[in-house]
Amino acid sequence: MARIGDLLATRRTLSFEFFPPKSSNAQMNLGKAVGELQGLSPDFVSITYGAGGSDRHRTGDVVKWMRAETDLEPMAHLTCVGHTRTEVAGLLVDHRRNGVENILALGGDLPAGAPPAKSDYRHALDLLHDVAVTGCFSIGVAAHPEVHPRSESRRSDRRHLAEKLSMADFAITQFFFDAEHYVRLVDEMAELGVDKPIVPGIMPVTNLRQIQRMAEMSGAEVPQWLIDRLEMCTTADQVRRVGIDAASTLCRDLVEAGAPGLHLYTLNSAATAKEIAVNVDLVSV
Repeated sequence: MARIGDLLATRRTLSFEFFPPKSSNAQMNLGKAVGELQGLSPDFVSITYGAGGSDRHRTGDVVKWMRAETDLEPMAHLTCVGHTRTEVAGLLVDHRRNGVENILALGGDLPAGAPPAKSDYRHALDLLHDVAVTGCFSIGVAAHPEVHPRSESRRSDRRHLAEKLSMADFAITQFFFDAEHYVRLVDEMAELGVDKPIVPGIMPVTNLRQIQRMAEMSGAEVPQWLIDRLEMCTTADQVRRVGIDAASTLCRDLVEAGAPGLHLYTLNSAATAKEIAVNVDLVSV
């Protein structure tokens, strides 16, 4: 077992994100992707958590399976929306029983159209406190290079992140497409006296409409130069090639800028993430 905070203190990390499957076919796809990417010896992998905690049991099942059947170091996502403190305490106990040492503490969202759910938490900071007080986990938090879409201002967003990082060990960013967004974020946190590792998250584009929807929800901007290149494509394979090229260039720029690690969002598909890692000389195959 390894704590991500300790890993980041010793080397640049490579990590991947997966989401819990919701069908037997999706389970098979996840197993295949995990098997392929395990061969790249990532430092850790993260498992997402559905809106309002809708994937809470699936997340736990995937994390338990990874701990028991693979050599991967899983980090479980945990959101505060729709949870009581008693429920969170139970989830944390389950994770410790399954050998999990790393938690990504997030605010989260309710499922679309869902009524307000009972919750003892208002913000990720409240959840972060309850995870931290256990002393059992290395804790990560989310960062938004282009500012969280619900933030009052850039200044308040950065101060909120600084407050979270006063308790957490590291942050992982929402995806973005220009290294300057990341560099500016790190500089702004340094001005606030924060030097905790901030790991950039990279989302390879394989579908323009899909990434535009995701970007709108997360507060990220898909740059016009990338839209133009993607709109010139006439096949899905051409779109994929453009996405891999853009993500590989971004990764190189981030490494040059001193990023402490790279976190690739896989969408449960190994091929694209694997090719990017090879392109950037993060692994040998």
